[in-house]
Amino acid sequence: MRIYFDNAATTPLDERVITVMSDTMRELYGNPSSIHAEGRQVRALIERARKTIANALNASIGEIFFTSGGTESNNMALKCAVRDLGVQRVISSPLEHHCVLHTLDRLKAAGVAVEYVRVGACGTVDYDHLETLLQTGDTKTLVSLMHANNEIGTLLDLERTAALCDTYGAFLHSDTVQTVGHYPIDVDALNIQFLSGAAHKFHGPKGVGFIYINGNHLIQPFIDGGAQERNMRGGTENVYGIAGMAKAIELAYAELDERRAKIEGLRTYMRERLTERFEGLAFNGAEQALYTVLSVSFPPSANTDMLLLSLDIAGISASGGSACSSGSDTGSHVIQALDQDPTRKTIRFSFSHLNTREEVDRVVAELVQLLPAAQAQPARTLA
Repeated sequence: MRIYFDNAATTPLDERVITVMSDTMRELYGNPSSIHAEGRQVRALIERARKTIANALNASIGEIFFTSGGTESNNMALKCAVRDLGVQRVISSPLEHHCVLHTLDRLKAAGVAVEYVRVGACGTVDYDHLETLLQTGDTKTLVSLMHANNEIGTLLDLERTAALCDTYGAFLHSDTVQTVGHYPIDVDALNIQFLSGAAHKFHGPKGVGFIYINGNHLIQPFIDGGAQERNMRGGTENVYGIAGMAKAIELAYAELDERRAKIEGLRTYMRERLTERFEGLAFNGAEQALYTVLSVSFPPSANTDMLLLSLDIAGISASGGSACSSGSDTGSHVIQALDQDPTRKTIRFSFSHLNTREEVDRVVAELVQLLPAAQAQPARTLA
């Protein structure tokens, strides 16, 4: 049996989600834009799903719009804020997901000012610098910062960031793809304008996500077409994906405490086991980090360059960083931005509630076979 420790890239579909999607495919085939009975049935399903997601985030139903996933949602927030809300400056960080960084490159080429807040060696935002940036300039500003880094797990203090943006009159967008379904998020309490989510990060289907858009700051469509999504996104809705996403987020929050306790236990256990067996080990990211991710930095050795491939051959799925960079030999832009030793090898292990301690034991045992093991020596957190 293979071991899957790459849940930050995508999660396995929950069997209960598969059941909902299968039933929907089998029984509800109408076009939700049609006015006949079959169409109305599907439209009702979509609106029930919208209500489920809105309730999970304490949003209004009219503030949730379905998309193809996190990339589209992030593009929509950034580009439409510039086009429709008069944003002329964006403040972000060098550690964002590529779908944000590449969008910022596009906006910069179009004349939008883009500035990057400083981050510490653990990837933590320098909030004093963020406030300084917000204080300067007299142009309408959007702050775009991810809630949890997908490679090293460092968390943004979303409440503090939202308060700063509110104080200085800036819009706030957060890529919460890694945290929706894993942390409680209350958009009403946050006073946030845009928030992005993707179903496949919380055991839902790929190819479907959502964007929260604060009702006080409505934008124009990102994709033109028909009147779908209340004239906000053209194209026939991904009905089966939406049904699956709603079920997945419902389950994620209903079982949140149980899942989190198990995953946190696995992460702590793996960290302890690795620390016992390896010398010179380090852990990327802040101490208070996304509990599904453990980013491990191994010292250079003859075998570290091929470590990911060797693990894969041994039946273990892990990652060197974002799955969106697969096939690239340039290394992680996150690790590079933290200015760490380029000779070290970073492996991201990411967990779900479906993983077990026995799997951790097997992975550690395999690593001992692949790399020079040593007597126990306390690991350090890179800082």
